[in-house]
Amino acid sequence: MRSLSLAARYTAFAALSIAVNIATQVLSTHIYSGKLSIPISILLGTGTGLVTKYLLDKRFIFAYQTRSYRHEAKTFVLYTIMGLVTTVIFWGTEYAFHLMFASDAMRYFGGIVGLFIGYLIKYQLDRALVFR
Repeated sequence: MRSLSLAARYTAFAALSIAVNIATQVLSTHIYSGKLSIPISILLGTGTGLVTKYLLDKRFIFAYQTRSYRHEAKTFVLYTIMGLVTTVIFWGTEYAFHLMFASDAMRYFGGIVGLFIGYLIKYQLDRALVFR
């Protein structure tokens, strides 16, 4: 894994996390198609994508080791807080595409665009504030 450049690893993990996020959304909307299906699917996708990305970043991007369960929890909370800013970008972009195009495919594409922009910003925040 170390033979790949940092940028290549980060990009691959972002892509994997995006795939997990979007797959969770697709699965969620197949299971539940009621009035709140879109916000619920976005929330569930965000959760699965967040956990996936955290575990990959911690180990393979920042080679960060926590000292205890408490330190792990604190690190994850800080990682999540940094993600709130970028989540607003992701959600806003995905929902804007949903409103503009009224198409599941375009909503998912908007989600991918929002996640990509968010991950670029998130790396800088994580490097400076979470995995020091």
